[in-house]
Amino acid sequence: MNIDFTPEQLLAFYRSTSNDGRKVIKEALGEKFSETIPVTERVKTYDDAVKELGEDHPFVVAANSAVWRYPEEDNQDIVAYLKLRVVVAALNDGWKPEFTDDERRWSPWYRLYTKEEIDNLSEEDKEQVLLWGGSAGDGSLCGLVCAFSSYAWSDSGATFGSRLALKSEELADYAGKQFIELFAPFCFRPKPAENE
Repeated sequence: MNIDFTPEQLLAFYRSTSNDGRKVIKEALGEKFSETIPVTERVKTYDDAVKELGEDHPFVVAANSAVWRYPEEDNQDIVAYLKLRVVVAALNDGWKPEFTDDERRWSPWYRLYTKEEIDNLSEEDKEQVLLWGGSAGDGSLCGLVCAFSSYAWSDSGATFGSRLALKSEELADYAGKQFIELFAPFCFRPKPAENE
């Protein structure tokens, strides 16, 4: 007996089923699994990433423990990094970077703008800019992790050997946009309270 599912039905079933149900779907689809249900459809949230890896995965265990070990606002970059490891591992779908000279790896990249630069953008370009609250002045309240900056924060370059390496440019773009709420506390220092 064959049961036919549309791709949308299969995705909905995959997202709502148990770990055992996901395993059955993966085994049934075999090599066509990632093509039939792309990882960008399976991993839309941090919780989806956890489901992809499983609660016992070392990255998930570390991230879960960090939430209660580091509740302070000043440690949110640590929690965000550990959660991002889960997301990146899930999005890489089994691929692991080897960090060899000939290997290509990608990470999300954010360009920082001054208020004046944003004001001078066209309306179309403004739609592409993601805004976070905060002030920067000469860059003292913001900065990219492991980044080299010259002059001011709006003119920076970065080279970093992040373990948050993705296997394709498309996945890096997806991760940077879809998981911006995790990348923000990891990459940028929070705006200090008004009374500081």
